[in-house]
Parts: sequence; C-alpha cells; structure tokens
Amino acid sequence: MGYWVKINYERGIYLIDLESISAFSSEIDNKRITFWLPNSSQPIILIPQNNLDAYKQVLEYVKKTTEKSSKGWWVSINYDRKEFFIDLTRITTFVWEPNGRLSFWLPDSSTNLVINPQTSGEAYQKINDFIQKTTGHSMP
Repeated sequence: MGYWVKINYERGIYLIDLESISAFSSEIDNKRITFWLPNSSQPIILIPQNNLDAYKQVLEYVKKTTEKSSKGWWVSINYDRKEFFIDLTRITTFVWEPNGRLSFWLPDSSTNLVINPQTSGEAYQKINDFIQKTTGHSMP
C-alpha cells in the first residue's frame, strides 16, 4: 500500500513512497536527514528549518520502521559521524577484506560503508548475522 509523503524540495514537488527507500542517514549535530531516491541516486536532504513538515514525516517513518523492523532487516549503524538506518535485505553485495573489514554500498547511492570489527563491533556482528542467516554463507 505504501507510505506516501509529499515533499516540496528545491524546485519540485515530490510524491515519494518511503517504503521504497532502502537507507536513511541522520546527522545529529545539524539535524539533517538524507535519503536517496530509488533508481536515481539523487539525494533528498531535509532540515527542519527549510521543510519542517516533511522532516517530521520522514523522521516519524524512520522511527516507526526501525522500531518495529517488521519489514526487512532494518539496522541502525553509526558511521562517519552519522547514524544510518539501512534495510540490509536491499544490499546486493558485501565485500570482506583481508584485514577483516566488511564493506557494502547503499542502494540507489554511491555511498559505501566500511565496517571495522574493532571500532564498530555491534554493527559488524549485525551484518555478519544477516549475511549468514540470509545467504547461508559466512564471511571469513
């Protein structure tokens, strides 16, 4: 059915189904929420000062979705001074590096995350659990 929001952004009015979004980024310091439009890699960046209503709607959706985690495998990962909310079921490639780091690219974005087991142990474990439960493979 979808979770549609109407957002005035830059010079256009966007009608977006938030259920089609696979990752959100939140910057706590400047209260910025970023997400990428499906099949385009175009970021939408919302701040309360410019678009309070849309900002609140997206923030409410993110909170509700990640708390319930009823659809997909939503995880919260702190990375590069941002908090990412990611549906791991939409990640199509994971890379294990010889130094033990795991990396992957956010769908609909050129953003890649590199997770180090020493500095991001909880996120690293969540991703490894997902990989093993979903694919049947384990990363070395």
